This record gives sequence, structure tokens and C-alpha cells, in this order.
Amino acid sequence: MHSLFKMMTLAAAATVVLSAPASAQDTPVKGGTMVMTINQTPRHLNPAVQSGTATGVPGAQLFAAPLRYDEDWTPQPYLAESWEVAEDGLSVTLNLVEGAVFHDGKPITSEDVAFSVKTIQENHPFKTMFAPVTAVETPDAQTAILQLSQPHPALMLAMSSQLMPIIPKHVYGDGQDPKTHPQNAENVVGSGPFKLVEFTRDEHVILERFDDFFMEGRPYLDKLVMRIIKDPSARAIGLENGEIHMGTFEAVARDIKRLQAVDSLTATPEGYAAIGPIDWLAFNTATGNTADVNVRQAIAYAIDRNFIIKAIHQGLAEEAATGIHPGSPLYETNVDNYELDLDKANQILDDAGYARGDGDMRFGLTIDFGWPELKPNAEYVKAALKKIGIDVTVRSSPDFPTWANRISNYEFDMTWDTVFNWGDPVIGVHRTYQSTNIKPGVIWSNTQSYQNERVDELLEMAGIETDPSKRAELYSEFQKITAAELPVYWTNTLPYHTVYNNKVGNPPLGIWASSSPMDLMYLKP
Repeated sequence: MHSLFKMMTLAAAATVVLSAPASAQDTPVKGGTMVMTINQTPRHLNPAVQSGTATGVPGAQLFAAPLRYDEDWTPQPYLAESWEVAEDGLSVTLNLVEGAVFHDGKPITSEDVAFSVKTIQENHPFKTMFAPVTAVETPDAQTAILQLSQPHPALMLAMSSQLMPIIPKHVYGDGQDPKTHPQNAENVVGSGPFKLVEFTRDEHVILERFDDFFMEGRPYLDKLVMRIIKDPSARAIGLENGEIHMGTFEAVARDIKRLQAVDSLTATPEGYAAIGPIDWLAFNTATGNTADVNVRQAIAYAIDRNFIIKAIHQGLAEEAATGIHPGSPLYETNVDNYELDLDKANQILDDAGYARGDGDMRFGLTIDFGWPELKPNAEYVKAALKKIGIDVTVRSSPDFPTWANRISNYEFDMTWDTVFNWGDPVIGVHRTYQSTNIKPGVIWSNTQSYQNERVDELLEMAGIETDPSKRAELYSEFQKITAAELPVYWTNTLPYHTVYNNKVGNPPLGIWASSSPMDLMYLKP
């Protein structure tokens, strides 16, 4: 049984005390300055109130979390040296490390854990992560007991650095709005292996070793310089010439191919399974021609997923046939897959009564795209659908807010997007398919207006199911239904790669990539 299933089993009581991950094959070297890149300017550095990897990457270094994860989805101790799950799955007890302190020297206690959970519940956009947590009891300074209204198999993954940073109550409990707190971006008082030196927007985030970090001897690096470089070509040049030691979340195929050919570098897709990025073509299932499942299925048969993977992504992406990332053990492979078949696509449309008219076209559709990198996908779909008599107009948006407003208010037929799973389906998958999450004006909700009572039931049951095999069965049925009804046509994983100089020891290749703590990373002599 996969270790993720073991981790998600909350019904049986379990006390867990594990050794911290140690993947180094060489003896780690202490000291040195690591230079890496981040691809966007973070709004700020506090992941408790901000989603996304732009904040998550530096945030995971500044703030510790209760748990950390290895590459096999197995939870490891971090700020919690051990934990116990009640037999009924309705409480999780965290036993905190003795002697842990914040960057200002004040002790990290269970009160800070309780405060952090409350702050995340009230401010983070991912409401499902801690929705069942009704209270956090603090019987003593080292014990935090999360009380739940129902079993919550997503909880353990939600206690990762990207999603549950432990922030200081004595700083953020001062009455100011946590989302706009001045110490989100300067004078940050963290709990993690590195402390903030400087955050200069559009330039860099500079971190230095926190000497009183609770894991003795760590971090290995003296300094971690995160250069903010938005141009992928500029990042590639810096990696080539050795000016930059590591880049993560690299997704431009031509640059990855170029860097793979450099002897001093390693470029790998390992490490992004929990991030779970999937490219997909989303449909408006409520209005227009795409409200007809026949049209959606015909479109799927007319699109060559292999062309997208091999030509657009130069073979660096992986096929994704459902809304659950292929790197997850919950991924179901036995679903309708829609191999390219123009004859079948045309027959479906003929049988559904969509006759060809002027210019041999049946009807017209618009296609949008959420990111500039997805424009080639949109242009490809325009050409592909012409072959089955659908006249597609590609619409560009001047900026992200314009696109998000259009899609979230259902003013579209089709749109390309990249959406993350965020570890557990409860966190990143349910939002797209639950009818209760049709929320006008909210991007990355159920913007397809998709409604299926059985899907709603399956997701509700899977969200509280603690038996691993039963949970897998529920998600299997969910994936088969949605693959048949196609509110979304999934094509591929986003080809995220980590590119690092071979002098880098212990690059972040676990399931959270560089959104995980990098206290084990070092520079080889």
C-alpha cells in the first residue's frame, strides 16, 4: 500500500516518531551562499494568508510547519516531533519540539500553533484545508490538539510548509489585518531555518542562516539568495554560466531542453507531485454549444493530446487524463481517454444535429487562455477544431485580472488554464467540480458551472473517508464520471523542472519542490 494511503488513514490511532529526511549521499558541507531564482515577485512572504508558490518558496524557508514530506509522500517530523491521531479520526495531537524559538528568540508554543490555524482559517483562500477544525486545544506549551467536526484525510498534507506555516502570535496578534501586516514583507519574525535579511520587490529575497534553528546543525547554508527573474531566457543564461545555482518551477520547454544539454547542470521533473500542476481546456457547461456534452466529447476527440505534449512541450510533459495529477496514488488510469479520432468527432456532431453551413462550419466558439504560455495551445485548438467544422476565435486578455474576471463570470466558451492539485484532492481538486463551489467572480472555483449530484456525493464522501481503499474507490468513480462528462478536457501535466548546478547537494526534490524547507541543501566544494 502506498505511503500516502498510510498517511491519510486517520481512523486508527497512531503515534508517529520518525527520523527527519536524510537523502544526502555525500557528507554535507556547511557554509556558503546559494543563489537561486524565483519567477515572480511575491506579494509578501507569509504563506498563512497568501496562496501560491511565489510566496510559498521563501515562506517555507522563513516559517516551519508541523510536518515535512519525503519524496514517497511519507510525513516526517518537523516542528512536531511526533503526532497521534485519535481512533475516531476526530482529533490530532501534535507534540512540539522542545526548545524551538522564533527568529526574535521567543519560544514557539502550542498557542502559536492554535493562532496559526485560526489565522489560516480566516484569511487563506483554501478554505477546505482546515474547515473541519473546530478548535485547537493547548493543554501545555508543547502540546496542540486539533479537534475536528469530522474525519479529515487531507489534514496531514495541509500541515506542510506551503500550507501551514507557524507564525508568531506575539507579532501577528497585535490587532492589525494579517493580510496587510507590515511584517509580512519586512522584519519578518519566522520559525524556520532561515531569517530575512532583505526583500526588494522585483529584485531579490535574501535569507541567512538562523543559528538557533531547532534542528541542530541546520541549515547547512550560510545564506540563500533568491533572485527574482521573470524572464525565463535570463534565468537560463544565469544557470548556464554558473551565476545561478538553481532554478525551480521552470516550465519553458525550449529553455529546459537547452539546459539539459549543459554538462554542469541537472534538469529534472522530480519534486512536483504535491503541487500537482495540470493544463486543461475548461468548458462553459451552462450556456452555449459547450453546454452539450456531445460537443465537449467531439472537441476532445479532435484534439491531439500527443501533439501538445510532444510538439508544444517537446516531450517534457506527461499525459494527464483526469483532474487528479498522475503523480498522485489516487490517479485513475482506466477512464475515457479520447485518442485523436476526427471521424468519431465528426460523427458525434452529425448525430447531435450540428449541420455544416457557411464555409463548411457548424458553429463558432471563443477560446481564452489564462497565461501567455498557453497561447500556442489556443492557436492549436483553433486549427484542430476547424477540421470538424467548429470556427474558433482566439481571445487574448490584456492582463490576468481581465481574463480572471471573464472566466469567473462565465463569459466564455472554452479557456486554457493551469490549475494545481495542492497535495490532497480536498484542497485542490474538489473546488473545480463541486456544484456548491459555483461562485460568480471567484477564479479557480467551479467556473465551468458543472453540476452532477453523484459527483457532489462522491467528493463529499471522499472528503471524510478514512479507509484508504474506499477513498481510492470513491475518487476512481469521480474520475470516470468527469472523464465521460468533460467539464474539463485534461491534457498534460505542466512540465515543471528543477534545474540545478551539480555542486548543489540535496536539491529540493520531494513532493513540494522548493516550497519545502531547504535546510538540508548545501554546496559541494
